Amino acid sequence: MVDKQDLHAGFTGTPVEQPEGVAKVAQSAASGVKREVYAVTAGARSHPHTASALLTIGILAFGFGYLLGRSSVESSTYSYWR
Repeated sequence: MVDKQDLHAGFTGTPVEQPEGVAKVAQSAASGVKREVYAVTAGARSHPHTASALLTIGILAFGFGYLLGRSSVESSTYSYWR
């Protein structure tokens, strides 16, 4: 049987080789997304009324756009797939 201590031996939490290529780009993008999410949550904590108003406006705008898109598809006389 393998001892648990052997499994964790030498692991420092960081890879030995730095990422290159796609892995480096993905890591950079993930880091940027984390920073932006933190900035949005910090702003929402500072201004809760503004955040709720913007969220409500966004939901209403999405619903309105969805309804307009559905009505334009239903009123078309031809199909793209013919």
